[in-house]
Amino acid sequence: MTSIKEQAAISRLLSFLQDWDNAGKVARSHILDNFIKTNQGKTSPELEQEFSQGASLFLVRLTTWLRLIYMTGSCLDKLLQSIGIFLSAVSSNQYLIEFLEVGGILTLLEILGLEKVKEEDKKEAIKLLQVIANYGRKYKELICESYGVRSIAEFLAKSKSEETQEEVQVLLDSLVHGNPKYQNQVYKGLIALLPCASPKAQQLSLQTLRTAQSIIGTTHPSIVECVLKVLRTMHLEVQYEAIELIKDLVNYDVCQALLKGLVELLIPSVKETRKLQPKILNDSLVPQLTAHLPVFLQQAAAAKAIGVLARSNTSIAEEMLHLRVVHSLLAAMGNSDHCNSQRQASLTLEYFVQMFPVVEEHVRRSMGEELYQLFLSNAEDLYMKIDSIQADILAANKVNVSKVLHQSGVPRSNTTFYLEAHDKGHLDYISNFQKEDMEGKE
Repeated sequence: MTSIKEQAAISRLLSFLQDWDNAGKVARSHILDNFIKTNQGKTSPELEQEFSQGASLFLVRLTTWLRLIYMTGSCLDKLLQSIGIFLSAVSSNQYLIEFLEVGGILTLLEILGLEKVKEEDKKEAIKLLQVIANYGRKYKELICESYGVRSIAEFLAKSKSEETQEEVQVLLDSLVHGNPKYQNQVYKGLIALLPCASPKAQQLSLQTLRTAQSIIGTTHPSIVECVLKVLRTMHLEVQYEAIELIKDLVNYDVCQALLKGLVELLIPSVKETRKLQPKILNDSLVPQLTAHLPVFLQQAAAAKAIGVLARSNTSIAEEMLHLRVVHSLLAAMGNSDHCNSQRQASLTLEYFVQMFPVVEEHVRRSMGEELYQLFLSNAEDLYMKIDSIQADILAANKVNVSKVLHQSGVPRSNTTFYLEAHDKGHLDYISNFQKEDMEGKE
C-alpha cells in the first residue's frame, strides 16, 4: 500500500497535469515559466522526485504540444527550453528516447526552415540539437540521416543573428567530430556555405572547415575554387579566415592548384573587370569608383595570401617562381584603379626580391633604376609615388623568371640550389638586409 505522503505526491502530480490539460496558451506559458525557474539544472532523479516518478507524463505533454504549435511559434522558446531541461538532465537517456520516438529531431529541423518562427525560437532548437548530438555518435548519425546537415547549413546562411550563427557553428563542429559515417557530408556542407551572402556565416564556415579538413585528411575538388572566390569579400575577418584555411590546404594534394589559382588572380581578365563595372561609370563625367570591385578586392587578397605563404615556406615561394608570380605581382602593382592591390603586391614582391637575387635582377631591370630605388626605400608606400607611365610599364612587364630557371635546366626540386648559386653574395645580401632591419627597429 502507498503511504499517505506518496498519495499526496501523486495527487499533486495529477492536479498539475490536469491544470496543464485544461489551460490555454497564456496559462500554459505561466506554467512553463515556473517549471523553467524551479527545475533548471536538475538531474533526472531530481526531476522524477519533483514529479512523483511521473516526469515522463509531463514530457509527453510538452512534446505533443510542440508538434501542435511549432508552425505558429506561440510560446515556442519556453516550450523548447522546458524540453531542454529534460534532455540535458544527468542520466536522462530515457527522456531522450521518448523525445526521439515522437519525431523530435525532424520537428527541430523543420523549425529551422520556417519563416514565421522567430530567430530566438530557432536558436533554442539549435541548442536542443546540440544536446542531442552530445549524446554520442549514434545520435549525430540520426541528425545527419534526417537531412540535418542541409537544414542546419541553410539556416546558418540565412540567420540574421550572429549569436545564433555561433550556436550553429558549435553544432556543426560537434557533428564533424566522432561521426565518421557522415563527417564528409558535414565537410561538403561547409564548402557549400562559402559562396553565401552572410559574412558571419562565411567566417564561421571557414573556421569549422579547418577543423573538418584536419579530421578528414583528404580534400574535395571544389574547395580550391570556393575558397579563392571568398577572397572577393570586403570583410577583413572573412579574408583572414580564408587565408588561414589556404595555409592549411597547401599541405594537401590541392597545393599546386591553389598556388596556380592565387597567381592567376593577380591579373584579372579585362572581360571580368568590365562585367563588374556599372554602366553609369562609363560616363566620362562620372568618377571611376572601382575601389571596391570584387575582382580587385580578390586581387589584393591574393597578393597578401601569396606573401603569407611565401614567408612561411621557402619551397612554396620557389614553386611560385615557376608559376610566374614575379610577373603577376609587378602587373598587380600597375593597377592604379586599386591602391590596396598595389600595396599588397609591392610588399609581397619585396620579399621575393630580398630572398632571391635572380628576382632582384629582373625586377630592377623591369622597373628601371629610379622606380627600383623608390621600391627599395619603401615598398609599402610605393603606390603613392608611381605615376601613370610607371604604372603602365609595371602592368605591361615581360618578366619571366620561370623561363630563366627552365633555360638553365634547373628542375623544380633544385630551384633553391640554382637561386643561391646565381649570386655568390646571396647569403651576405640577406644577412646584411636582416642586420639593417634590426638596426632600423632599434
